This record gives sequence, C-alpha cells and structure tokens, in this order.
Amino acid sequence: MTGNQLVTTRVTPEDNLNVLSQYELARLQDKSGSGLYQLFRKCALAVLNCGSELDDSRQVMELHKAFDIRISQKHRGIQLELINAPSSAFVDGEIINGIRENLFSVLRDLLYVGDELDLSHESMQPSAAITNEIFHILRHAKALTPKIKPNLVVCWGGHSIGREEYLYTKEVGYELGLRGFDVCTGCGPGAMKGPMKGATIAHAKQRVSNGRYVGISEPGIIAAESPNPIVNELIVMPDIEKRLEAFVRLGHGFIVFPGGAGTAEEILYLLGLMLDPRNKSHSLPLLFTGPDSAKGYWQAIDQFIGETLGEEAQRCYNIVVGNPAAVAREMRKGMQEVTDHRKATSESYHFNWLLDIDYQLFQKPFEPTHENMAALDLTPNLPRHQLAANLRSALSGVVSGNVKESGIRAIEKHGPFELSGEPELMAALDRLLTSFIEQRRMKINYEKYTPCYQIKR
Repeated sequence: MTGNQLVTTRVTPEDNLNVLSQYELARLQDKSGSGLYQLFRKCALAVLNCGSELDDSRQVMELHKAFDIRISQKHRGIQLELINAPSSAFVDGEIINGIRENLFSVLRDLLYVGDELDLSHESMQPSAAITNEIFHILRHAKALTPKIKPNLVVCWGGHSIGREEYLYTKEVGYELGLRGFDVCTGCGPGAMKGPMKGATIAHAKQRVSNGRYVGISEPGIIAAESPNPIVNELIVMPDIEKRLEAFVRLGHGFIVFPGGAGTAEEILYLLGLMLDPRNKSHSLPLLFTGPDSAKGYWQAIDQFIGETLGEEAQRCYNIVVGNPAAVAREMRKGMQEVTDHRKATSESYHFNWLLDIDYQLFQKPFEPTHENMAALDLTPNLPRHQLAANLRSALSGVVSGNVKESGIRAIEKHGPFELSGEPELMAALDRLLTSFIEQRRMKINYEKYTPCYQIKR
C-alpha cells in the first residue's frame, strides 16, 4: 500500500491466459509507438478504475499519472505488477475477482488482435473478412455458445443518467432475468450496468447459475466507460465499428434506454442496417424504453428519426414506457420470432452470419477528424440506410470530442467539429443534440457543457 487511494501489488490470472510467448512479452513491454505497453496501460487503468465518475479519458490518465503496470512471466505463469493502482479495485489489499477477470480479458484480446489474428484472405471481400475477424475474436473469447436458443438481449443506453432512469434499467434487467434472458451491454456504468445488476438478482431467484453478463468495449472508449465488475465476459474489439458489429452478430434482441450522443449513434447504426434493402427479411427486435419521465425523451428521438429517416425507420422499433414487465414480455415475443426465422433460414443461433453489413457505410472505421466531419454528406436525398450511416458517423465524432483523448486534443487544437448539410435536416440534428445538453446527457458531472461541434445550415 502506498496510501489511502493507491495500491501497489502483484496479480496473476485465475484460469484465463496463463502463459505468454517471449514475443508477446516483448510487445507488452515495448513503450514505443509500435508496442502494446501504452494501450494496455490505458485499458488496464480503465478496468481498475471502475466506479469512477470521470468520463473524460484524458482526465483519467492525468489523474493517475503515477499508475504503472509491469508484465513478467515467472515459472508459474503470468504476473502483473500494479503500481499505484486505484484502491477501489481492491478489498483489504486483494483485487476483486471480477476486476481481475476483466483485467486479463483485456490482455487476452489486445494480444490476440494485435499479434495472433491474421485473417487477410485474398479470396474474401473486405466486408466478409471483417465479419470473419469478429467471429474469430468472439470465438477466442469463448463468447459463442452453440445449441442454445436465442436469449441474449443487448441493452444500450447512456452512462450519464439520473437515479430514476438507472433504477428503471435495473427493473428491466430483473424482468429479463426472470424470463431466463442473458444480458449484453457496452459494459460501462449507468444504463450499461443497471440491466446486469437487475438480471443477477432474477437469475439467483430462478436458480440460474450460468447467467451471462457480456460486456463489449473498444480501446478508444474503455477509459471513459470503465467496465463494471458485474461483467463476467469482457470482450475488447479493435474499434467502434467492430464493437457495433459484434453486438448485432452476437445479440438476438435490443433494448435501448435513454442516453446521449453515444446512444443515438448506436440507434442510427442499427436502423441503418435494418433499412438496408438486403436485410428486410431479418428479424431483429428493437425496443425503446424508460421510466414514465422518459416519455418526452423518446418522443423527441422518434420525431428526429421521422424527420430524417422517415416512417419506414419508425416502423423498425416499438416504444414501451414505464412498464419493465411489458418490455420483457415484448422481448420474449420478439425472441421467438428470431428463433423461428433462424430455424427457417438454417442460420446459427450463436452468430448472425446472414445479416448484410455494408463495408463502406458501417464497417470501414470512421476517423472523426475535422476534415472527415466537415465532409459528411448530410442531405435527405440519400438512400435511407446511407443517411443513417452518415448521421451515425456525425454522432461518433461528437462522442470522440466529448470523451476520447484523441478527439479532445483535436478540439483543443483546431476548435469544434463543423457539421453542415440540408437546413431542415441540420435543424433536426441541432434540436436533438441541444436536448441532450439541456438534459445533461453529454458527459458526467459537468457544470457547463461546451459543445465540441458546430452545426452550419
């Protein structure tokens, strides 16, 4: 111990990734730009810092400048030396087991993607190659469970939500757990933690001993949304686009709680896939929900979708407010439709291979630079799924400017991102983002939010 707030100790894995090659050790210890040390240090700190009320990745790193992590391989296996780690990850000097598991899950995925995974098959189109890569990452993490009927519900929503909304997410998770559903989220706090917490209680009552609480993150966001320790399957994807695709390939149904720009990005991504004419026959249950006080929030979201993407997009989801049991019953009905559809098409239960995901629109990583943000085509004459993809990219840039270290530094250097397009469409986007600011949904604990974007009409 080095004080009340920091801990220095050594940890080893329980049963996950017990040995490393000499090459892997060298990569983890390499502090140059081509090494994995800096990335692993950042992600490890995020895992250890769970429960923090900071969602600015740069602030997290600045606050814990003294934190270090050293990797070695003794005769008994891997050993991590944690130096000046946040004390919240420990009980009486011993690391919390769930946090230990997540720490070594991060190590597993960073090594696998960075060093071992080579799926550059010349015979594959780029889209198929990326989907194949996601499959291999999920399989390596043992996240694919064949021979089990569809039951994994993806829950999306804001990390910066009030107490009433958080308690509601727990109630929905509880109702899902009573019906035997497992839960998958972005693994952070707020609406990503609540459903898991509720489901654990319901699983205990139903004597479900193998409940799954899957968390999917990526290196750019993990420091701003530290994995909550309820997660018992943490998966770190290489980038935000692969993270989003992992949700739709692995999950069977979707529930969205109120949130900010990140939640809107997820909604637009999913609607973009559902609006693609190639996916019209797919069954993908999508529910928007929240407490009674969220009725106005969802009316604003529904209005924005109607104004930008039209009635076809509005038919892709149902809104159920103030009734957690009804949400769970509606999801059970949708899950049966998913099961029937996959039986009819001979699709696997554990991985949605047949869903078409366009490479240029949804798989190619979008880098939110000032140039790329200004170049986004935000006009209503585009095909609906393409407009959804472009709006998704715009929201991704807002998220980056709010909480990601690279985005924050870019805003400080060059000023706000500029977004422009057709006046009515931009007005709708402006109203949506302004509502997030007024409802304090952009970041955690800010007195006055300074927009990282500027909308031009």
